Amino acid sequence: MNKTIFEAKDFVDEFKALYHNSDVRAVICAPYLQLPMLVEELKGTGVHVGAENCHYEENGAFTGEISIPMLKEVGITYCIVGHSERRQYYNEQDVDVNRKVKALIKNGIIPIICVGEDLYQREHNYQERLVKEQVRNALQDVSGDDARNVVIAYEPIWAIGTGKTATPIQAGVMCDCIRDELIELYDDEVADVIPILYGGSVNGDNISAIMENLEIDGALVGGASLVPSKFNEIINF
Repeated sequence: MNKTIFEAKDFVDEFKALYHNSDVRAVICAPYLQLPMLVEELKGTGVHVGAENCHYEENGAFTGEISIPMLKEVGITYCIVGHSERRQYYNEQDVDVNRKVKALIKNGIIPIICVGEDLYQREHNYQERLVKEQVRNALQDVSGDDARNVVIAYEPIWAIGTGKTATPIQAGVMCDCIRDELIELYDDEVADVIPILYGGSVNGDNISAIMENLEIDGALVGGASLVPSKFNEIINF
């Protein structure tokens, strides 16, 4: 919940002056009101625009919610689901994440599925079991063909906005754990094409160490993405 439309326009103007299209897939996920402007401003740049959440029903008496057809109408191609803040502050459950994943796939929008443990769960050595459960529940009744069109983001809750970052070994172990669960659910081929991202205080100083791990395909960037030069530095890496 950052930036007004006016501030977002300033951001995208500065970002476009810095950004050069490459084989790095870049996605900006923003608050709903900014999305139409961002889609228009980023046309032809190669940068995709995504939403931060959605409702799984196409319409109905869900006051204050945004439907997937509404997002599709303005040109959204990605949507974050199951972010730790949605789970923590709004009691979003695995069953809700699963419904959103299936509805997004049905409408041709790529879900970015967030999974991860809090500090208590890590201290009690529950992280691998929890994350595997979250992945399995999020992809329940999702076919192998459809699963090719999802992104998984591992975000240890204890490392979000705290300045703490999972060590490359910790991040690699958890992303490897996610890959193993995908192999168990589908097969090696499907598991290999699903991008697995790391999120948790990612910035220009630690992106090199994070991306050295072969199991990590990219980054879910939080605070550093609010500054065009810092975000572009991460993409350029």
